[in-house]
Amino acid sequence: MRQTASPRGPGLVGALALLLACLVWPSDARAQAWSLSHAQRQAYLHYYAPIVLKRANANNDRHGYDWITNFDFDQDGDFSNNKLHWKSISQYINASRTGPSTYDRWRIRPTLYTSLIEFMDGGKNLVLIYHIYHALDKNAAGDYQLHDWERVELLVKNVVGSPGSGESVAHAIVTQHKRNVIRRQDHAQLNFMSTPTGQHVLIWQAEWSDKLLAAHGQELRFVTNPSSWLAGQMAANAKAEAGVNDDDGKKNVHYAFVPQGSPGAVAAFGAQPLTYATADRLASRFDNGKTVSWSDVKRVTYELQDIADILPTHWQYGGYSTHWLGTNFRDFWLESPLINESGQAEVSAGMQRFFSATRDIENEDDRDGYPTKKWLLGTYELNASASDMGGGGSSDFHDNAWASTVADSRGRTRASASGYTGSPNAYWWQHDYFVHSGDVDSSDGVETGFWLPGPWYLAENGGFDGRWVQLFDDRPGQEPMSP
Repeated sequence: MRQTASPRGPGLVGALALLLACLVWPSDARAQAWSLSHAQRQAYLHYYAPIVLKRANANNDRHGYDWITNFDFDQDGDFSNNKLHWKSISQYINASRTGPSTYDRWRIRPTLYTSLIEFMDGGKNLVLIYHIYHALDKNAAGDYQLHDWERVELLVKNVVGSPGSGESVAHAIVTQHKRNVIRRQDHAQLNFMSTPTGQHVLIWQAEWSDKLLAAHGQELRFVTNPSSWLAGQMAANAKAEAGVNDDDGKKNVHYAFVPQGSPGAVAAFGAQPLTYATADRLASRFDNGKTVSWSDVKRVTYELQDIADILPTHWQYGGYSTHWLGTNFRDFWLESPLINESGQAEVSAGMQRFFSATRDIENEDDRDGYPTKKWLLGTYELNASASDMGGGGSSDFHDNAWASTVADSRGRTRASASGYTGSPNAYWWQHDYFVHSGDVDSSDGVETGFWLPGPWYLAENGGFDGRWVQLFDDRPGQEPMSP
């Protein structure tokens, strides 16, 4: 078993144990092991990227508030003022009507931050994670918040090559605030739009603003209508609305955010890139209660970037204090460095500390960043349904995983699966990840599924841990400055 002899890392005992783990890797996994290429990994993330149908709250000079964006939209390299600057987005839009302004350096670039986890388990399987970034939202208590963290996750099984070659989506999971709501492959509420370039899960997202006992604050729901119905409504220029899980009636739609990496999806919606030149015509100005026709829906493309782009900003030696407070941290033992698009190390191997408490220049938000998100480690608890009453955000399983006190469905704890017997209550291993089976277990602190074991992440074992690798080019300066 791998052990930690000192704060510096596992030492010689750990190295020998890692070698032993490689030698005893299951023979069936070794025989089947193969890896996707860099381009194939990008292709899978594009192919299954969600279509996000979004309700807006954009009247009273709040047009643009509901746009998806990226962490550095204001181009100042400082996340602590994102919410403050986003409150000026309507002024950005208004200024864009007449040409160059103090805002024309901004790059809104709607972005989903992604990771791909690739592993062998009776065949090739993928976990695809899409984090939808908004610079501002408002909770049910009426408080403005910074760095919204809703995400879509897919488990893809029986991968045999490039996407569309016979693989299947076993389940999808969305974030509803602290709840993690699942729909399995055979559930009528899990719907995809098929295009020549993708199978795109249909998601509805609430507006930025607060509501009491109703969908609000950028939360995600599954679209319960099949894509054929949606296509018919669009063709007939009918009411722009969609049914959503665990809610009666249909919800208004004012935006459709579409992956730019899927030309078929872009064509199906007639979606356009959001630039300084197009900002005015791609901004909804409707209240959340306003029902519009599909011709009034703003269709906007989004790009994919990497969760690993943001992780270095949390690092103790990565200038974290610009973006994050020093009041909350997680220690990770990194067996390998965090790698950028050029293959260069951005975070060193070894025991590393990541700070996560939000630094909000307005002192309104106290939420945390990526290192403390349960979905980053798979240690969240599943919910069968959404709830307007809140709740469902239990930390029992996450806490048990941290302490390594509960066995998975195959009899392994976190520590016994990784081999790092010194990790409980001390640090996370870089490659700790719990794969959910898709079954909802109501027992306190228990989830069905399994920890990825031993050196699962190595290429020779058919693995790839994309949480720590940057797949997509950062595209600096690609948007023109002004119309």
